[in-house]
Amino acid sequence: EAVTGAQLIAQALRAQNIEYMFGIVGIPVTEIAIAAQAVGIKYVGMRNEQAACYAASAVGYLTGRPGVCLVVSGPGFLHALGGMANATINCWPLIVIGGSSDRNQETMGAFQEFPQVEAGRLYNKLSVRPSSLEVIPAVIEKAVRTSMYGRPGSCYIDIPGDFVNLQVNKSSVKYVECCLPPPISMAEHSAVSKAASVIALSKQPLLIIGKGAAYSHAENNIRKLVELCGLPFLPTPMAKGVVPDNHPNCVAAARSTALQHADVIILLGARLNWILHFGLPPRYRQDVKVIQIDICAEELGNNVMPAATLLGDINAVTQQLLEEFNKRSWKYPSNSEWWKKLRGKIKNNEERSKGLALQKSLPMNYYTVFHHIRELIPKDCILVSEGANTMDIGRTMLPNFYPRQRLDAGTFGTMGVGLGFAIAAAMVARDRTPGRRVVCIEGDSAFGFSGMELETICRYNLPILIIVVNNNGIYTGLDANSWEEMLKFGDPATCVPPVSLLPNAHYEKIMSAFGGKGYFVKTPEELQNALKASVTDKQTPSLINVMIDPQSERKKQEFPWLTRSNL
Repeated sequence: EAVTGAQLIAQALRAQNIEYMFGIVGIPVTEIAIAAQAVGIKYVGMRNEQAACYAASAVGYLTGRPGVCLVVSGPGFLHALGGMANATINCWPLIVIGGSSDRNQETMGAFQEFPQVEAGRLYNKLSVRPSSLEVIPAVIEKAVRTSMYGRPGSCYIDIPGDFVNLQVNKSSVKYVECCLPPPISMAEHSAVSKAASVIALSKQPLLIIGKGAAYSHAENNIRKLVELCGLPFLPTPMAKGVVPDNHPNCVAAARSTALQHADVIILLGARLNWILHFGLPPRYRQDVKVIQIDICAEELGNNVMPAATLLGDINAVTQQLLEEFNKRSWKYPSNSEWWKKLRGKIKNNEERSKGLALQKSLPMNYYTVFHHIRELIPKDCILVSEGANTMDIGRTMLPNFYPRQRLDAGTFGTMGVGLGFAIAAAMVARDRTPGRRVVCIEGDSAFGFSGMELETICRYNLPILIIVVNNNGIYTGLDANSWEEMLKFGDPATCVPPVSLLPNAHYEKIMSAFGGKGYFVKTPEELQNALKASVTDKQTPSLINVMIDPQSERKKQEFPWLTRSNL
């Protein structure tokens, strides 16, 4: 019995429990998408390979099993590089399958010929081309396994165009079973007891929860550790919700103070990179003791020499720490000077942003907009957030109560991820948690990167709520009058500020053009009405275009913890 390359690829992906494929078809990969649907894989056709690749990578983070991005050769492959890099830098599993030129035309200047396997090596844990049809299942198993094992990341599989419709006899194919779940490693006992001793001697401890902890489903054990030991904790942006943001021990609203004065910091799947200011003074104490818990040995000791290193799965190592503290019965006192300092700072900062949120002036500022969004969106929604000010202020004002329900620009600070992430989250939610909404909050500039994915959202009827916080620009914009004045000086290319976008752009009309619902709002009342209508309608995609003050910004001088280096 004969089988084609396309069928072999689809069957091998199915055998590895792959559920979702995102891409843009064309020569030579169209048959692969058709074959994938035939074996029960869900195929979502996107409008740009970049968004397709972001979507596939988000599936990997949300489910722990990679999504697949399917692209054509040359430019199609190149447009997916952003998603590969973003997945690898965020440590999310991803498989990218790219068509390439027919083998008998190599070096001849074939259609879209490009050295894809070599190019893929920089962005992927594995970049490989199967040498024959017979080995396709084994190569796919290795790619899926490599994407998930150890520190997760992206893997690329190159499929020559002539492989797609080529046939081979089933009996000669090297079929393989589904790879085992990633093995779980634990820290050595001496390291666990050393870490516990350092924590027990701390005067000003701080637990930092990273998205590695969210990925490893460590929420139950981390919450137990926080409560057993009475530790203050700070989530990194995508770790919000591992322990709920409204937990009394959450010190996110006193971030700078917590980082600057902690004498012992426990890193749970968080890296001392730019997001955490590298762990260095003046943002941290010179003599801070760092306890690092990570799945990747090479990460241990980056930027700061740790007091203890615990190499292993975050959930398993947290369990080890819990067992150690159960023996010691140590609890950090809740009436310490450290707690008083942190609580005072939290109160002070929360009152300031509340004051800004309640300002009645029009146009609205960011804080007012987020205040109303927070009041009206479902508590258990998946929040996708991207932009500059939109993402930074949204992070502090929009709480997460559940793990893996915030997706944003991440470690790589990538703009353009929002709609791809939202589509992925909506597909996964539809299958796993029906009724759970996806709310995607975009700056107007961030929205522009993948705005045409609104058509994709409407085509698959995904009831995503998109909120565009529109300030007519990047960071800041101009109002309509200033824009008109500016144009009097001549050609916009020479006189309009580089950060400006067209004032009062009606992004909501793009949504209505595809059959979704669009709302253009300028006042808190209009915003409330649009939010209520969108949340009530659980069937239709909607976009609320919220006009805010083009000069609204974070209050830098008043909010030192809201700096650009604090995504």
